[in-house]
Amino acid sequence: MKFVLDSHTHTVASGHAYSTVLEMARAAADAGLELMCITDHAPGMEGTTNRDYFANARVIDRELFGVHLMVGAELNIMDTQGTVDLDEPMLQKLDLAIASLHTKCIAPGGDAEGYTHALVTAMQSPYVNIIGHPDDGRYPLDYPTLVRAAGEHGVLLEVNNSSLTPGCFRVNAPVHCAEMLRLCKKEGVPVVVGSDAHFVSFVGNHQYAQALFEELDFPEELVMNRDAAAFRAFVEAHRNRAK
Repeated sequence: MKFVLDSHTHTVASGHAYSTVLEMARAAADAGLELMCITDHAPGMEGTTNRDYFANARVIDRELFGVHLMVGAELNIMDTQGTVDLDEPMLQKLDLAIASLHTKCIAPGGDAEGYTHALVTAMQSPYVNIIGHPDDGRYPLDYPTLVRAAGEHGVLLEVNNSSLTPGCFRVNAPVHCAEMLRLCKKEGVPVVVGSDAHFVSFVGNHQYAQALFEELDFPEELVMNRDAAAFRAFVEAHRNRAK
């Protein structure tokens, strides 16, 4: 399978990443990508950037080195009610948004009902396009409910290549990701692969996701990374629900 886009990357603005927008775009070009999403951590996470960074995102060129850029945010889900850390007027200014569970923002150790409710509620925003790394055993999830809701709301579930990398700090992510993918395959729910790159050398790195797709015989047509135009149309269709 040929991957032409990376839906999840971070720059120095995230506070714990190490490359600039220009460096990341150059890496995307070198990797042969057509599209890269810049999704820096939103302000609810300690040590990241502030609202003004996202408010001014329009100044970033949407094409660099022949690579189309979508500039968005990785939102932090702050509670089991699905509250995120940028409001809708701000999200309207961005090209897309990922919503994720992070230990700096919502405590692990709760139950699947609460965390699943948080993710499903976040999906109901027309500006949340992707649920990031729904694979961490520290946040148990009801995967049948999650997959069904993603299909109903037109939101993509992420296969996070970083989570699948040996030694990753997320707990039993390959097992949980495989469970999610089996359900997506059964229900015909599309997914997207994000590298979650925090440095240039990881941009477009989808090798562990690719291996898991092959192991599960996952349908290529359900992987949104194969077609940049289709990915952008999928994101736009969800945003149009606000109109």
